[in-house]
Amino acid sequence: MKRRDFITLTAAALVAPLGAKAAVFDYAPGLVKEALAKGDTVFLDFKASWCSTCARQERVINALKAADPAYGAAITFVNVDWDQYGRHEFTKSLNIPRRSTLVVLKGDAELGRIVAGTGEAEIKALLDTALAAAQA
Repeated sequence: MKRRDFITLTAAALVAPLGAKAAVFDYAPGLVKEALAKGDTVFLDFKASWCSTCARQERVINALKAADPAYGAAITFVNVDWDQYGRHEFTKSLNIPRRSTLVVLKGDAELGRIVAGTGEAEIKALLDTALAAAQA
């Protein structure tokens, strides 16, 4: 684990309320369907370990989550490994064009999407959309 990730995770754990969903899940078939069936709001991050745009998005998301623990408490975050699931039926069913795509789902609806965007304001707006849906 990188020192920066350790520090971020430790800080998030200290400020997250007990019982929060602060965990980030790695995609596995059926995981998203199960979360949506429970009524969760799901934030999908289609990424690859070698993708610099994905790394930038991750830094912005982590900073925003650290600044506002409500995101981690209310939203289910799922990382989808592009190298493993880029051609998977799940990815195709959502019409994901490429890695570095962020998508928010609730129930049967897609609430928002960013493709290759790394701006803090843009990503914050998507997180705010997810948070509003989770709290509704």
